Amino acid sequence: VLALGDSGVAKAPPKNVAAIVTEYRHNSHADVIVGRLLQTYTLDDKGERPNLKLVSLYLDQVPENDTGKKWSEKYGVPIHKTIRGALTLGGDKLSVDGVLLVAEHGDYPKNAFGSQAFPKRRFFEETQKIFRESGRTVPVFVDKHLSDNWADAKWCFDVSHELGFPLLAGSSLPLLWRHPAADVRKDAKLKEILVTTYHSPDAYGFHALEVLQCLAERRATGETGVRRVQCLSGKEVWEAGHKGLFDPKLLDAAINRAKHHSSQLGKLPLEQLVKKPFLFHIEYRDGLKANVINLENAVWEWCAAWQETGEDSIQSTLFKTQENRPFGHFTFLVQGIEKTFHSGRPAWPAERTLLTTGMLDALLRSKAQGGKPIETPHLAIPYKSEWSWEKPPPPPKERPWNKQ
Repeated sequence: VLALGDSGVAKAPPKNVAAIVTEYRHNSHADVIVGRLLQTYTLDDKGERPNLKLVSLYLDQVPENDTGKKWSEKYGVPIHKTIRGALTLGGDKLSVDGVLLVAEHGDYPKNAFGSQAFPKRRFFEETQKIFRESGRTVPVFVDKHLSDNWADAKWCFDVSHELGFPLLAGSSLPLLWRHPAADVRKDAKLKEILVTTYHSPDAYGFHALEVLQCLAERRATGETGVRRVQCLSGKEVWEAGHKGLFDPKLLDAAINRAKHHSSQLGKLPLEQLVKKPFLFHIEYRDGLKANVINLENAVWEWCAAWQETGEDSIQSTLFKTQENRPFGHFTFLVQGIEKTFHSGRPAWPAERTLLTTGMLDALLRSKAQGGKPIETPHLAIPYKSEWSWEKPPPPPKERPWNKQ
């Protein structure tokens, strides 16, 4: 039976979803993604509800501040001891319409290059094993990057193609509010892009690469892939600007969009404000040059600036998150998941996140080798994206981050 939506048009029944997560605690990614299936988009049972029904949950770790058990009891969602149990609902065959793999946060080691080694390969392996045994597949969402390393990421991507199921992955950053509401012109001939970031090279560096890639993929050539990368640290970052590795005018344009920054920004040089800078330098196969620069202690936001070939003007915007409950930008991520699970087509290309995952892996290897340039023939990943950013509605009313 089809229910009627607000417009009076028949609404498809909700898709039954299994969530496989590393840990579920207040403000974890499981809380702000999976929690929206339980507690509405505003995480308080008062907002709109996605057309998805959480029917099973698997917790890989249960810390002292776990909230997964509390919410599963309140909303009647069984917690299974195994991934198999969550996907089969305790039976012997796949019994859900979609799978959320949320492997972000938890007590896991770092790999040799400084990236948190979340068990994404294990989660994906056990999921695809159930698919094969059951003789059918369903859409899968992987939160943030596909893996902490290229080999596992490529394996996950290839398995999705082999078995033919829709794969959605990535960050919420491409979907954010933008101030001003700007985007790279479709089919523009891009010369250079620069993105600011902060915090850690792996977790937040990935977000910045997703910002970069959602802009870059709109250029006239479509995506061509990446030829080489390099990660510079310390004073070499500022020297790179003097040598033309990045355009200081783009950096200025990006910084000028920031709203959350040091009170000393503009009064003291960046070299004094930013204690541990690093620069991700990316050379695309078609000649596009891109940079991600970490400005921790000076700017705590993701800002982007870009310039088209033959143009003097520079475009720029701030990618704005909501940093208190209910962290409204995650609503847009869940809406993308809902669209994918109902249509059977990824809301945006998985190739984007395969590429950003591969870039991060190579950049962290460059960083570990003292800034050595890394050739990336494996990142010759061409694709055309039909996805376009749409200006979101205003953010919901905020609540303190430490309250429900």
